[in-house]
Amino acid sequence: MRLVVIGATGHVGGYLIPRLVGAKHEVIAISRGQQVPYRNHRAWQEVTRVTADREAEDVAGTFAGRVADLHPDVVIDMVCFTPESAQQLVDGLRGRIELLLACGSIWVHGPAVEVPVTEDAVRRPFGDYGVGKAAIEELLLRETRSSGLRSVVLHPGHISGPGWPVINPAGNRALDVWTRLATGRTVTLPNFGLETVHHVHADDVAQAFELALQRQNVAVGESFHVASERAVTLRGFAEAVAHWFGRDADLRFMPFEEFRKVTKLEDAEATWEHISRSPSVSIDKARRLLGYVPRYTSLQAVAEAVHWLERKGELDFGANELVS
Repeated sequence: MRLVVIGATGHVGGYLIPRLVGAKHEVIAISRGQQVPYRNHRAWQEVTRVTADREAEDVAGTFAGRVADLHPDVVIDMVCFTPESAQQLVDGLRGRIELLLACGSIWVHGPAVEVPVTEDAVRRPFGDYGVGKAAIEELLLRETRSSGLRSVVLHPGHISGPGWPVINPAGNRALDVWTRLATGRTVTLPNFGLETVHHVHADDVAQAFELALQRQNVAVGESFHVASERAVTLRGFAEAVAHWFGRDADLRFMPFEEFRKVTKLEDAEATWEHISRSPSVSIDKARRLLGYVPRYTSLQAVAEAVHWLERKGELDFGANELVS
């Protein structure tokens, strides 16, 4: 098949593009620039690269037409964030392609009532990102039900892996949390550290996209959670990371409003965004219908990222060896 991937050089694209090329698809990769992908791979030598500024072209009303004019069979959209942008793409592709695969987010749910959260649970999204992703899913699946453009929506957890800082046990991306746990220093967690985060390795997200492409007969018109087998609590996460270095975690707990006062503003805000949702989602639907089986647990996905950060000199553990 001839595939167009929008946002191809991002975290997931680094794994998805080699999968698609390996499956003998013809791949056209659209990105905002010609930057090197997060994960460079020889498969990129077989990919046609197209540069496009989606935001600017959406304003001009030209982006969807540009994609359609590439004559794809399938479009994989990794970077749609507003229902207005999604509507333009749908209008431009309707009747011209076989399938649209879209990347959503588990933040479509907001706070949970029962866990693990299933795809059909009552949703209470909040914040521009979660509300926008929920509206995009509703738009795409409504379009499919009305016999319009056939779509599938995949909702990843916190995408992790080598190449970038990942969500840490404090629910943010501050690098010093890793070094403090590695060296036996105190780490402060909000509340009792029992809120959850739910990671997923970027290659497992890529696996799910490839499976949805292969199993269109059961995937079309559906949304799927794509995450590791289980979420982790902040406290359990911190304790596990300390154990990677042969240590017991030295943890201090304080109510979030006090935590906010002793934490850098951007880190405190990131923590709030994560613990106010405390995602813990079920992957049973993706397992049952798509055959999705994540290769990585949450901790394995994070450990690979931490190894990469250390090798790149972003983290310095001194004489403390990471043995995970």
